[in-house]
Amino acid sequence: MSLDISTLYLVASLVAVMLGGLLLFFWRQERIPALGWWSAAYILGGVTVAVTALAGTLIPPAAEVVLTMVGFVACGLVWNAARVFHGRATSWPGILAGAAVWAGVGFGLPGPSSLRVIIGTAIVAGYAAITANELWSERRKTLKSRWPAVAIPAMHGGVLMLPILLGDVLRSGGVLDVRSGWVAAFAIEIVLYAVGTVFIIFMLVSERAVKAHKTAASIDPLTGLFNRRGFAELTSRMIEREEAAGRPVTVLIFDIDHFKAVNDRFGHPAGDEILKLFANVLVHTLRITDIVGRVGGEEFAAMLPCSVEDAATAAERVRAVFANAGVQVDETPLATSVSIGVAGGPPGTGFSALLAAADTALYRAKRGGRNRVEIATEEPLSLDQQRLRAVQQPAKQPTVVHHFESLGV
Repeated sequence: MSLDISTLYLVASLVAVMLGGLLLFFWRQERIPALGWWSAAYILGGVTVAVTALAGTLIPPAAEVVLTMVGFVACGLVWNAARVFHGRATSWPGILAGAAVWAGVGFGLPGPSSLRVIIGTAIVAGYAAITANELWSERRKTLKSRWPAVAIPAMHGGVLMLPILLGDVLRSGGVLDVRSGWVAAFAIEIVLYAVGTVFIIFMLVSERAVKAHKTAASIDPLTGLFNRRGFAELTSRMIEREEAAGRPVTVLIFDIDHFKAVNDRFGHPAGDEILKLFANVLVHTLRITDIVGRVGGEEFAAMLPCSVEDAATAAERVRAVFANAGVQVDETPLATSVSIGVAGGPPGTGFSALLAAADTALYRAKRGGRNRVEIATEEPLSLDQQRLRAVQQPAKQPTVVHHFESLGV
């Protein structure tokens, strides 16, 4: 039994063009640049293979070289799509490099030869390797589909170029024997490519979208800091990590003094600028290992993996920097100050307990005149610790007073 080589060409082109059309549709819907590049690669490669299949031996040698160059451009587009997907700039020299090499080979070595096949295969393999490297170098723990994505580019290059290379190497009277291992490998590759490529590309896009939505839900849009939800999630992880290492953590609560008066006098845009200024002070004054968030209107919080004493020093530094910010609104000097509450506890102290203790210290700072740092006077207790202490303390017996006189005794 034999199979016409043109059938293999047309199957490969149909799969590539259909996949390209699907990616083009989603690119128009989602406007993700990488999808557009992937779409262009598959359509261009599919059309190249289709023209080669339909024209067959009627293609002049020079036209055959040009068609193969276009196929290598498609391989370059796949690599560029991986770059664009990770925010890198388009590299036209890289896209056209394979075609340029083949131009020298095709016009320099006319006629079929094993060297042409080896060089062509090397170009496809090279693009597959650098595409896989592009995806691997940008791996993220949250992108669980990264390892299959590394394998897919090699399949892609093979699907687009393997029929042409097989035609050059194994052509015998225009047919290929289906018992050949090459034909079986090609058929398997077609199926994996059609299903696997679509699955992996959309898995990557979907995971990125989920990650973007999750990040947006955890970030305060005005200041760029974590919001209350994001701050709570990260601080819980820090508490667990520091507890395992036997190290304490400390929470700082910041409240910008007289913030409502700023809004009332200068308007909310001026208030927003004050909030962004203070967020900038926090980011540049505290350490990169400290977690900072905006947990309320003019209220901010930070968790520091250090002792209360070191955290109080950091808090005083923040207070001084903000107080000397030299803010002017409509050429009117504006005094800026912040009240800060500090609370720390032994390893394993719960986040809610730390936050409540720091909040108590904050209100003491505000009652004490504002623009100051106050440290919680008592160590905060987690909910479990509070329950344990309540159980360990003996129950207080009620006092009963007998009014004997009223009873006539």
